[in-house]
Amino acid sequence: MQSEIIKFMLNQENVLVFGELLLRFSSTEDQFISKNHTVSLFPGGSEANVSASLGQWSIPCAYISCVPDNALASNALQVLEELGVNTSKTVVQGSRLGLYFLLSANGLTSGAVVYDRKFSSFSGLMPGTIDWDSVLEGHTWFHWTALTPALSDNMAMVCKEALVAARKKGMKISVDLNYRSRLWDYGKQPLEVMPELVQYCDVIMGNIWAANKMLGIPVDDVLDRQTSVEDYSAHANASAEAIFNRFPQCQHVANTFRFMDNPTHNLFYGTYHTRDNRHYISSVFETNDVVDRIGSGDAFMAGLIYGLTSCIDGQEIIDKATSAGYKKLFVKGDFGDGSI
Repeated sequence: MQSEIIKFMLNQENVLVFGELLLRFSSTEDQFISKNHTVSLFPGGSEANVSASLGQWSIPCAYISCVPDNALASNALQVLEELGVNTSKTVVQGSRLGLYFLLSANGLTSGAVVYDRKFSSFSGLMPGTIDWDSVLEGHTWFHWTALTPALSDNMAMVCKEALVAARKKGMKISVDLNYRSRLWDYGKQPLEVMPELVQYCDVIMGNIWAANKMLGIPVDDVLDRQTSVEDYSAHANASAEAIFNRFPQCQHVANTFRFMDNPTHNLFYGTYHTRDNRHYISSVFETNDVVDRIGSGDAFMAGLIYGLTSCIDGQEIIDKATSAGYKKLFVKGDFGDGSI
C-alpha cells in the first residue's frame, strides 16, 4: 500500500478545477452601508482560489467555470491567466457573474457574508451542457467542491456528470467539503446529495464537522475551542478511518482546524491521513495579526494537492498544506500570493 501511495504522489499531474468564478465586494468600513465609504473588489470563489495557488506554484492547472460575456468576467479570468492558470475551457453564456459581499472592513468578523449567486451564468448550467469527455482530455486530476452541488439539483447533476467522466478516465479526484448553510436552500440537505458524489473521490479535504454534516461521519458534540490538540488529533484519526470505511475509493483525508478568538486572531493546524492507517499532524500556528482569512482553507487545499503531487513523506504533505493555508491569512483578497 505504501508504494502505491508514493506512486500516486510522484506522478506529474495536470489539474482541472471546476467551480463558480465570483466577485467579492468588501467594505472599507465597519459597516457595508454607510454615508461615505468605498468598496474593494476582488476575484474569487473557492475553486478559483485553489487554481490561483496551483498556477503560482507552476503546477499545470486549468480552471473551468461558466461566465457571462462581459468585462467583469474577462478581467477576473485574466487575473487567473496571469497567475499561470489556463482558463480557455471556461463556458461563456448567460448574463451575470455570481457575487458575494463581506459586510465588514476586513472580512474578519464571523457570519458577515451575503451571497448573490442565484441566476448567475454558472448556476444556470444544465446537465449535457459541458462535454466532459472532451474537457477532461489531457488532465490527470479533477478538483471540485461541495459549494457547487449546494446551488441546485441541476448543479449536483452536472457534478455527477463530471465525476463519472473523470472516474472513467482514471483521473485522481479531490473534493473540498466546504459547508455553507446559506447556499443549501433548494430543498435538499447535504446528506441527501454529497455521499453519492464523494464516492468517486480519491482525496477528501474538509474538517470533522463538515464530514459529519455532509457525509454522516460521527463527531463528538463535546468538542469545542478548549479541546486539546491531542484530543482533536485523535478525533480526526477516527473520522478519517470512518471515511475510509464508508468510501472505498478514498485514499487520502485531510482536515483543517481553525479557531478565532477575535477578528484578527487565528489558531491554525491540520491533519493528514492515509488508508494504510498513517496519521500526521502539522505544527500549530497562531497569530493575532490576521489580514484576511477568506481563502485560507482553499490555500490549504491547494497546498494539499501540491504536497500529494510533489512529496513522498506524509509529514511534509501536511506541513506544506498547513503552511499554505496559514500564510494566506496575511494576504488581502481571495487569492494567495504564492507562498508555501
